[in-house]
Amino acid sequence: MTTAFEFSAETLAGKTQPLKAYAGKVLLIVNTASQCGFTPQYAGLQALYDRYRAQGLEILGFPCNQFGAQEPGGADEIGAFCERNYGVGFPMFGKIDVNGSDAHPLYAWLTAQAPGLLGSEAIKWNFTKFLVRRDGSVFKRYAPQTSPESLAADIESLLAEPA
Repeated sequence: MTTAFEFSAETLAGKTQPLKAYAGKVLLIVNTASQCGFTPQYAGLQALYDRYRAQGLEILGFPCNQFGAQEPGGADEIGAFCERNYGVGFPMFGKIDVNGSDAHPLYAWLTAQAPGLLGSEAIKWNFTKFLVRRDGSVFKRYAPQTSPESLAADIESLLAEPA
């Protein structure tokens, strides 16, 4: 069985990061954008990270420019924006595609594991969220409009599961 921990992704700093570094942690994986109506969710994501990181939560942000060209900047701009405007301290990765033939392999796997409404695998917009168990399996997919704060009960439930 494939798990989230079998993938790698490039960080904003341009280094390859194997996701196996997060094995045993609960992951919240989010495709992000700096110029989106949902961009203020960065604050809620950071609040979750601050609240649950010590218990084993990692939030992984994946900037994407596929929706309304709302993430036009390069890695340095994205990193500076996230830190300056939202104090983002969770890992941010390099810009990727989440849909189509150039979709990052992690996202191809996530969307197959947790399809959206009516079984659609495509990501519909920025800030679609995937919650992943400590064993690397996908627990649930959340719509862009789902606030980070509303995920707290599910996160707590997964953090209570054995590693």
